[in-house]
This record gives sequence, structure tokens and C-alpha cells, in this order.
Amino acid sequence: MNRMMAIVEREMRKFFRSPALMMASMIMPLAQLIILGNAFGGKIHDARVAIVDEDGGPQALRVREAFDSVRANMRTFLPINYDNEKQAVQDVRNGKLQGALIIPPQFSRRVYEENHPRIAVVVDNSDNFMSSAIEDELTNMVNDLNQPTVEPRILQQTALDIVEMYPYIEYMKYLLPGSLVLAMFVSVMIGGGMLYIDDKARGVHEGYLVTPITKLELVLGLNSAGAIKAVMTGVIITIIGSLLAGVGTIFHPFTFVGLLIMIVLTAIAFNTMMFLLMVRIEDPLVPRAIFGILNTLLFFPSGSVYPVQAFPKWLRAIARVDPFTYAVDGFKCLLLKETALSAVWGDILYLTIFAAITLSIAIPLFKRTL
Repeated sequence: MNRMMAIVEREMRKFFRSPALMMASMIMPLAQLIILGNAFGGKIHDARVAIVDEDGGPQALRVREAFDSVRANMRTFLPINYDNEKQAVQDVRNGKLQGALIIPPQFSRRVYEENHPRIAVVVDNSDNFMSSAIEDELTNMVNDLNQPTVEPRILQQTALDIVEMYPYIEYMKYLLPGSLVLAMFVSVMIGGGMLYIDDKARGVHEGYLVTPITKLELVLGLNSAGAIKAVMTGVIITIIGSLLAGVGTIFHPFTFVGLLIMIVLTAIAFNTMMFLLMVRIEDPLVPRAIFGILNTLLFFPSGSVYPVQAFPKWLRAIARVDPFTYAVDGFKCLLLKETALSAVWGDILYLTIFAAITLSIAIPLFKRTL
């Protein structure tokens, strides 16, 4: 144990002497959390939508008032009055507008006659996010307009009541578990994989080989040092990221204990995986070359950015064996859903088994000789 801890101490001293290395493993995931969290998933505001009123009747006025109500409350639309339908459609095509609401002639008369009254919305569907937001908001507005002034005493249609289990989760909060896992992976990649190969290239490991340190002690020491670095990164990113995203669950004692367990197991699983990948590599350029490949292969299929259920079958197969998937799920349950530790036992079990298997393969592959 003393010999193994000597290796850990040497690795940690070297790590703390390179503050730039520590910051590099944290800044990129934090920047991703802040920028992507605010750039994606937000609600549409101030979309420029033209109103072309070719009717001018009382029912057209109701539509305009409903439109103004959405503008005043949800701020989804920024209404702009147009007199010419062709000009409004052309401006949508040119990108000056995000949509155009067309109220045709005789609209009010058709409403009173119950003769299929219609209004149209022209959207630029080259931007699916914007067009879907406009369509959904206007559909809800039209449904409200179609409601009778006096509700019937007997319910004639089936109503759907949506009960959301949690308050509105902003995309920045949704991205927090993935950013946390990515930060730990970057820490393992830089502080574990790259430094391990660099030490081999500089001949540091040759010094280990002339000592009585056994192969098992050397492997456990190197993996323990790498896991400690990742745990430190995980704790720091969890605290800072939760404060930035407005997640208050970390202040609950039981949740924090669960997060700490997940951080430790994730750090061990990632480090043993990286050690297995690097155990026979000699060229220091290799880990730098495969960093982007590993990031893409492990991070994006994990469900941290988009739900796994939307993936094709071959990508789901990758997600099932990807340790990122189970780490993201565990952190998501604890940070966003405020579940008990029992809800993440499956994730804990997989990460534990994954770490044990990768370490058991890496030990016999580690060369005790030059």
C-alpha cells in the first residue's frame, strides 16, 4: 500500500504543479454548459410575424386581440402589420419575417354563418424549430378562439389534462449531467491517458521498473491517481455547474451523498477504460489523435444532448454499452429528478462491473518490462 500511495503522491504533485492542465479539463465543459445551455432549448421570443387583415371585421379583431395577448404574456410574437399578402409572403421567404398570419376576406361572415372559417399562417419551414414554435402557439390560439363563450353543462368532448412532474426544466439544466460527465472524461483523458503516455515517452516508467513495486501496485497506483483527479473535477463542476444552472438539489444531504458515489464510480470507470486503451500505446501523439473520436463515440450516444429513444437501432446498441449513458442517467436522476439512491442502483452496478472488467483486462496487458 505504501508503494502504491507513493505513485499516487507523485502523480498528484505533478498534477498540482500544472494549474493550466487542471483548468483545461474544466473550462471547456463549463463553456459548453453555458453556451449550449443558453443557445439551445430555450423558448422562442419576439419572432417577427406579419398580420395581414383582409377582412377588418369583428371576428378578425378577435384574432388580432388574441395575437396581442400572446405578445403581451408569452412574448412569442412581435406582430407587424402588413397590407399586402404577397409582400408579407416575400418577406418570409427573404428572412425578414419568421411567419405571416393571413386573415382572408369574408372571414367574419363565415364565422357567423359557420361556413368553414379559415385563417392561414405562412412559415419558413427551413428552420423547423422556429416554424414548429409558431405553428404550436397559433394552433393553441385558434383552439382558444373556437371555445364556446358559455361552456355546455355536459361534456361533449374528451379533454386531456397534462400533469408535469417537475417544474419547467431549462435546457441548461438538462445539459448539466452531460457536461459533468464530459468534464470528468476530459480530466481522465488529459490527467490520465495523455500524462501516462508522456511519462512513458520521457522514461519515467523506466524508473518504476527498477524498484520493487509490483505490476499490480503500479497499475492500481496509476489508476487511483487518475481517478482522484477526475473526482476532484467532478465535485468542482457539480458545484459550479449547479449554481450556474440554478439546480439546488446539491444542497440536500442525501442527494449530495448519492452524487459523490456516482462521481467516484464514474471516475474509476472512465479511468480504467482510458488505462486499458493506453496500456500498450507508446506514441504520445496517439491519445491526442483519438481524443475527438472518443468524445464523439462516447458523449453523443449517451443521451446527454438528445434522447436515446430517438436513435436508430445501431446507435442504441452503442448507447447500451457506453459508460457515459449510465453516468448521465445517474446524474440526471439525482440532479434533475431528485430521486433516491435506489433509483440509480442500475447505473451504479453497471459502472462498477465496467470498471472491474476493464481493470482486470488492463492488468495482464501492462508490461512490467521495457
